[in-house]
Amino acid sequence: DGTDLTAKPKRSFYAARDLYKYRHQYPNFKDLRYQNDLCNLRFYKNKIPFKPDGVYIEEVLNKWKGDYEKLEHNHTYIQWLFPLREQGLNFYAKELTTYEIEEFKKTKEAIRRFLLAYKMMLEFFGIKLIDKTGNVARATNWQERFQHLNESQHNYLRITRILKSLGELGYESFKSPLVKFILQEALVEDTIPNIKQSALEYFVYTIRDRRERRKLLRFAQQHYTPSEHFIWGPPRKQKSEGSKTNKKPASPVSIHSSYISKHKKSKEPKNTSVSGSSAGKTTEERKVELTKNREENDQDEQGMNCDALKENNSEKNSDTDTGQPSKSEEIPDTSDRKEDASHSKKDDENLNNDCGNHLGTTEKDLCDTENSSHNTSVDLQDNLDKDTLSGGTATKTKDELKS
Repeated sequence: DGTDLTAKPKRSFYAARDLYKYRHQYPNFKDLRYQNDLCNLRFYKNKIPFKPDGVYIEEVLNKWKGDYEKLEHNHTYIQWLFPLREQGLNFYAKELTTYEIEEFKKTKEAIRRFLLAYKMMLEFFGIKLIDKTGNVARATNWQERFQHLNESQHNYLRITRILKSLGELGYESFKSPLVKFILQEALVEDTIPNIKQSALEYFVYTIRDRRERRKLLRFAQQHYTPSEHFIWGPPRKQKSEGSKTNKKPASPVSIHSSYISKHKKSKEPKNTSVSGSSAGKTTEERKVELTKNREENDQDEQGMNCDALKENNSEKNSDTDTGQPSKSEEIPDTSDRKEDASHSKKDDENLNNDCGNHLGTTEKDLCDTENSSHNTSVDLQDNLDKDTLSGGTATKTKDELKS
């Protein structure tokens, strides 16, 4: 019993589908079983009795009122008192039609008796109607009737039918006050705790206005215990955001680029200091330094190209046999690929460590491995800064851009 009480409730697929059809796709039948003879309207006009008991509406409202034993144990009258556009347990009762609903709303005699039937059933549950807007409160005999309502759960089906019928016959505004009252008694006052599952599964979702449903669900969520077992309504935003971050982690390439951007930012003060010191020099000194830097870069590139050509000529035969590329430009590309592969491997390891548990160590390793590869780019950036300050424009060859 203890495990049943603490078990988390589950949503009913049948209830969700049934009430969705009630709000959006009514009627629930394709073909009428009977011809449209307006039997529900004629019953409320006291012209025909309900079947199979053969009792007229006036007798029900006058003699059955207050007879709780008869109202409890008779199961055939409720389908006639609160008709719907769907079949109930009493197969003698007929479904409402759209034409019959319009005629019912125009008949004052039928509307007056319908409200009297609603008051009679509310009193049977221990509730009373206090105004014309649908507000309800406890009746004088509420303690006895609430105890009975908490134990006889077949009456929860009757309440669902009553709420549906109120919406069909022009009293949609009466639903929300009744459901709010039931939720208050079940969740806050704890007078009818057994009804809370049906109230959240059925009663709330008979209301067609989406905003009213959300108000009731928010009220129920505030008072529901335990709070983690509240399963109605949309999921919490924190859980949804956490699932999104788990499903879509940051890519290793983006992490790698962020590390490199941080590394470059650490070098920026050096660039600014160099550019600031060069700004204090004269124009002639800056021109001499630029020409010297260009000559040194050209000599370095020529030396690198010569070494690459010598290696290419010495391994020409092996290249032709193994099918390896013979161009000197592809040699640094393969090293770049290996370097990128090593960095992506490190980034994958960082992702497995929750993306940042050892962020300082990883960033330090990346800076150490990237120092040699970024020295040339930093020198070129310094030259570009110097050239911009002097007002000149430098044209780079394709080999310089690749290096």
